[in-house]
Amino acid sequence: MNLLEAKFVAGVKSKEKAFTERDGGGLFLVVEPSGKKWWKYRGVFAGKETSFSFGSFPDVALAQARKQRDKVNSSIANGINPAAMRKAEKATKTGEGSFEAVAREWHEKFSKVEWSVSHSKNILIRLEKHIFPWVGGRPINQIYPLEMREAFTRIEKTGHLETLHRTISNCGQIFRFAIATGRADIDPTYKMTEGFAKPIKKHFSTILDPVEVGKMLRSFEEYHGDFPVKTALLLSPLVMLRPGELRLAEWVEFDFEKGEWCIPIHRMKRTRRDKEGFPNEFHVVPLSKQAVRLFEELKPLTGEGKLVFPGMRGRGRAITDCTLTRAIRSLGYDKDTLHIHGFRAMCRTLIKENIRINGMKIDSEVIERQLSHATDNPLGRAYDRTTFMPERILMMQAWADYLDELKANR
Repeated sequence: MNLLEAKFVAGVKSKEKAFTERDGGGLFLVVEPSGKKWWKYRGVFAGKETSFSFGSFPDVALAQARKQRDKVNSSIANGINPAAMRKAEKATKTGEGSFEAVAREWHEKFSKVEWSVSHSKNILIRLEKHIFPWVGGRPINQIYPLEMREAFTRIEKTGHLETLHRTISNCGQIFRFAIATGRADIDPTYKMTEGFAKPIKKHFSTILDPVEVGKMLRSFEEYHGDFPVKTALLLSPLVMLRPGELRLAEWVEFDFEKGEWCIPIHRMKRTRRDKEGFPNEFHVVPLSKQAVRLFEELKPLTGEGKLVFPGMRGRGRAITDCTLTRAIRSLGYDKDTLHIHGFRAMCRTLIKENIRINGMKIDSEVIERQLSHATDNPLGRAYDRTTFMPERILMMQAWADYLDELKANR
């Protein structure tokens, strides 16, 4: 029964003890001996009683208290914890629930466990440049699809479509994080990518014609620059590694008697979770006889130091991607012909097409494992250093022999 009306509330007198007047639907007016009147709500969510104050009268009028009561009852009916909802509203009023605040909280949480340092940095740069200036101060639970589309359209006009789609993806992750933590109800970026042109996928340029690969290898042999740089160029197609994994090689990682190079997981392209969860794991590169010979020729020059490929400006710093790129360009290969990151695609393609062991093609999974593409397994995404190892050893030697044949123009 509804017992309260605005005039009645104003006329309620205090007594020696505090008492309540019920309005219905879980709303009460509490009257204290001092004369203070305040609104209290009591309800049940998930089998447990929940209660909180809506504020004091007359600061909060009867109509306002009823409106808040109806909102809470509606949230309970929809399976939403009213306490969590009120906490989110409070955070929004204090600025803690703004898009930027939630985004930075999301970024800090996942950058610690999921992303590499460079990936984490790039995400934050995109948000600070393209999103925060437009919706960063808005309450995250009050942002509409049109607002996000306007922000994304600004990126589209720059022509950087890959940045656009990455930014949309990041924003969607932030909104879903807000939903999961009780600070938003919807993701206004849902299917937003369908309204924008997709970026054209660009692959690192590489050489796939066997005759041209042979010419490339002969040009590497004729390189007259720094000897560690020349060695790195010759090894690039042999070891099937990313440039950074090759450049930062340390002599302690090699066992030439076994013909193995064991690269610690912290130097590989992996999530921070993998690196911290499997700190003792490593990626094994079976070394062909040709690769061992190249390393042994270099060791008298740099073997007393830590790095296999120290830079000319200091033995404590490795050569850079730019150094290798300049060396390739000096040999006449432009960016559309050969990229320093293109050797892995060269290896994958030519091995699939041309390498046979006992008359059989190489299984694609063997190649992918040697390329250090981790796959799901019961231990997580860490490396399994023994999987396909006999096949990988044979493949790496057969690949090196094939490159020798191309270099000899056979």
